[in-house]
Amino acid sequence: MSAPSHAERQGAANAAVDPDKVPGRIDPDQLEVAPGTARQTVEGWVPELASEDELRSALEQAFDYRGDVTVTRKDGAKMEGYIFDRIAGRTLEASFVRLLPKDSNQRIKISYADIAALAFSGRDPAAGKSWEAWVRKYWAKKSTGEGEASLQPDSLE
Repeated sequence: MSAPSHAERQGAANAAVDPDKVPGRIDPDQLEVAPGTARQTVEGWVPELASEDELRSALEQAFDYRGDVTVTRKDGAKMEGYIFDRIAGRTLEASFVRLLPKDSNQRIKISYADIAALAFSGRDPAAGKSWEAWVRKYWAKKSTGEGEASLQPDSLE
């Protein structure tokens, strides 16, 4: 004779109790649900950098952006590439972004204080490639018989 499993013990313990009257039981359908937000599209955006807060906010969005940005320095030099790191210091002089230029493997460190303009110039390679979009496209292909409906991911290019 073997001892009862955990599931058997839990089932027996819960069988004697009305599930709707269990103290501390939470009904997930009754929980408050906050609406989600759609990802803000910044592709092609050229933000106004009139204040320190606007500059910091735009650079945070540039860090979260999955495409290339064009940074114009105060000396007029323009650099296009992917912002892969940032260091937010107390002042603009102590804050930096690190950029991988589009045409080089060199990593460039740029002070926030040296940035005159910012443009979200590159295409966001992951835009429209959410899980929900993939499932809709998969079922559309499967239901129409169009193309090959496979479970393989699409190319990012």
